Amino acid sequence: MLPIFAIREYSASMSTMNISLPEALKSFVDQQVAGRGFGTSSEYVRELIRKDQDRQRLRGMLLEGGRSATGSTADATYFERLRSRARGA
Repeated sequence: MLPIFAIREYSASMSTMNISLPEALKSFVDQQVAGRGFGTSSEYVRELIRKDQDRQRLRGMLLEGGRSATGSTADATYFERLRSRARGA
């Protein structure tokens, strides 16, 4: 949850978007708002969009990792070397 001063600043830069939903989807959104502690349907939709952004960023990182060169094997020896480095040995 954002502090009050941040909410005012955050909402000052908001734009409005109107969407049309079939009654079944609107009812679902209303249930989610009521049951999951959102103050408004806008808060719920913003949360969905943020989660989608996170999902897309993660997908991008996974694809980038898949395209990268193969690194060293993360076996028991690898982790023991990490532990030794962390202990300063």
